[in-house]
Amino acid sequence: MSVLQVNDYSNPAARAHVATVNASEGVRQLAVTAAAAAGNQAGARAAEVAHYRTCLASALVNSCGSDTFRSALRTLGAGGV
Repeated sequence: MSVLQVNDYSNPAARAHVATVNASEGVRQLAVTAAAAAGNQAGARAAEVAHYRTCLASALVNSCGSDTFRSALRTLGAGGV
């Protein structure tokens, strides 16, 4: 599980980004678990891609670092976008 924590509690954009990422992580975990139980590798990959796209969008909207999310998407073959 990769839950982000806020280092700068006075920054509302950082807090919003962290909340979005943490919520998306919970959805990702449920979807990956369900897909794995069904033997659906494509479904698990789709859940991962959706999670990292959500994180990337949040990072861009909230002016937070996005390199980690772009890298994860490239690794998943989703092109970093």
